[in-house]
Amino acid sequence: MEDGYQNRTAFIKGAKDIAKEVKRQASKKVGRTVDRMNDEYSRRSYSRFEEDDDDDYPAQGGQDGGGYYRGDSQAANDDDEGGHSDSTEGHDEDDEIYEGEYQGIPRADSGKGSLAGGPGSVAAGAQQFRDVGVSEAERRKDQEELAQQYETILQECGHGKFQWTLYFVLGLALMADGVEIFVVGFVLPSAEKDMCLSEPNKSMLGLIVYFGMMVGAFLWGALADRIGRRQSLLISLSINSIFSFFSSFVQGYSTFLFCRLLSGVGIGGSIPIVFSYYSEFLSQEKRGEHLSWLCMFWMIGGIYASAMAWAIIPHYGWSFQMGSAYQFHSWRVFVLVCAFPSVAAIAALNAMPESPRFYLENGKHDEGWMILKQVHDTNMRAKGHPEKVFTVTTIKTVKQMDELVDTGTDTPVWQRYRLKIMSLSQQIRNNIIACFTPEYKRTTFMLMAVWFTMSFSYYGLTVWFPDMIKYIQKQEYESRTKTFSKERVEHVTFNFTLENQVHRQGHYFNDKFLNLKMKSMVFEDSVFEECYFEDITSTHTVFRNCTFIASLFYNTDLFKYRFVDCKLVNSTFLHNKEGCMLDFSDDFNNAYMIYFVNFLGTLAVLPGNIVSALLMDKIGRLRMLAGSSVISCVSCFFLMFGNSESGMIALLCLFGGISIASWNALDVITVELYPSDKRTTAFGFLNALCKVAAVLGISIFQSFVGITKAVPILFAAGALAAGSFLATKLPETRGQVLQ
Repeated sequence: MEDGYQNRTAFIKGAKDIAKEVKRQASKKVGRTVDRMNDEYSRRSYSRFEEDDDDDYPAQGGQDGGGYYRGDSQAANDDDEGGHSDSTEGHDEDDEIYEGEYQGIPRADSGKGSLAGGPGSVAAGAQQFRDVGVSEAERRKDQEELAQQYETILQECGHGKFQWTLYFVLGLALMADGVEIFVVGFVLPSAEKDMCLSEPNKSMLGLIVYFGMMVGAFLWGALADRIGRRQSLLISLSINSIFSFFSSFVQGYSTFLFCRLLSGVGIGGSIPIVFSYYSEFLSQEKRGEHLSWLCMFWMIGGIYASAMAWAIIPHYGWSFQMGSAYQFHSWRVFVLVCAFPSVAAIAALNAMPESPRFYLENGKHDEGWMILKQVHDTNMRAKGHPEKVFTVTTIKTVKQMDELVDTGTDTPVWQRYRLKIMSLSQQIRNNIIACFTPEYKRTTFMLMAVWFTMSFSYYGLTVWFPDMIKYIQKQEYESRTKTFSKERVEHVTFNFTLENQVHRQGHYFNDKFLNLKMKSMVFEDSVFEECYFEDITSTHTVFRNCTFIASLFYNTDLFKYRFVDCKLVNSTFLHNKEGCMLDFSDDFNNAYMIYFVNFLGTLAVLPGNIVSALLMDKIGRLRMLAGSSVISCVSCFFLMFGNSESGMIALLCLFGGISIASWNALDVITVELYPSDKRTTAFGFLNALCKVAAVLGISIFQSFVGITKAVPILFAAGALAAGSFLATKLPETRGQVLQ
């Protein structure tokens, strides 16, 4: 019985071995047949491109389109196998297998940009010494063919779950940029007290974020064309998150300024990279609309910052301190919370792939093909069609012109990195110079003018609005100031708040000022004799030309700069407070008003965002850009009628809601006017110029607050009129394939 069982087992095992061998031989024949078919289809396709570069790419494979899409037999084979590639089956050790085939990636016959012809040492040598101009022409031709094919592939991939997922991920990065703009403006009223800032220091703190974003836009935009969109965005957001975190804890003004500068450098790469990155996953008919929807996250960032400031900063109880040297007030909690969008964007971006267009432009066929297949499969599964197969087998790649530097194995590590950095810098420099070649020079200069004029007027007015509201509030406050002259006060204890008063030529003898707050108090030409000051907290308080005789100051924040041309005779200061004590009890309503105004101004752009998104692909980018700029220009003249707080708020909302459509159109047209290998470089350069114009506009417009309205209004209207005129000279990009 046992011998029979063993014979039966041996028989079954032998049958299985025979079946495996038969299957292996059959698979080998099928695999070789499929490879021959793919090679034949590829040769036909490239021959067709040589004869006629302007032909459209067919959507499915067949006799006329075999190079880029699988033939009917191959597609049927994929359907039988559940949509998985069979290119790795049927090979043994004697077969030639190219790198990447074991991952199921089809063989790329383009040879990293070669159009036709078999490989050989003679051909390779001739290619090495080919004229640079001819090579550049071939590269340009490769890019045009890739652009046409890439658009067809995106049509096959469809628009669905993958694009919407990427939309929210990149939206977080854009939201972080919107938050960064508002952070310093919201914390400045608190930080100036905490750090005892002078007016020049306050101005520098307000502008430092723009300087940082200017450097960041230029740097990260240029790097994104060399090392990749995703990698550059991750690095820039990481720098923003790290230094935003540090800035919430540092105590000194200079270190806080440095951290905010580097935080701005990090977030500066967000706008140029995000728009370029997202555009390379969008097909022609979806691009304008969905890039405009993406702009809404900048508005959401402003709303988030306003809401968090509203909820956190006025709550003085949310702070702690360790002695008088280290203080962590509520505004620092707000700075910390504002880093959350950037951190969330980093976490989400790690799950997203690099732009496939970037890979294909840099000769990385396999990586680009895999990502496009991922896009296709994700969208098809979400739409309920998991059986649909990604039919693209070969994608055009662009011939690379980069010179390789052989550092050798004996070269020190530091020198290798130095050579790599020098090579990268040279490539970035060449990319920037390429934006000013005859082919792109006119476009670049026109866009520079439009970006500059729009930034100058927009940022100048949006900062001028709040300053005008503050000026109106200040005028109203000063109108209620009480004035006292030649008063004599003796043996009186002041233990209540003194606010908005002016005392001239007073004489105070043996008076006590205990545990009180002085807000907007001015003492001029007064004498304090044998007076005692204890636990004093002051804001906008000054003593001018006063005399202090035998007076004692204990635990006060009355520092030297509060005594202007004063004489101190036998007077003593003991245990002065370090730093400036924060107290929101007096500014509570004021703070809420500031945040509420910014909240309304940011929310007002929502209608403009919706209109621009719905009409961008219907009326075109240029009409949207020029039309919105003209209407914004006209709306500037209504500013003459803003004589009240509510009137200025209404005009701020009107201007923001109209001008946002211009920004959306400008972002879209900038993305579409440059080829993929120069896109983020050009966008970053223009965005850096935008920040220069913003600093210039803010500085000029602020200088006229309280002097005249006419000059800022004329400046803004003139800049917008010039920008709208120049915008009409730009080429329309609606309906064009992304270069």
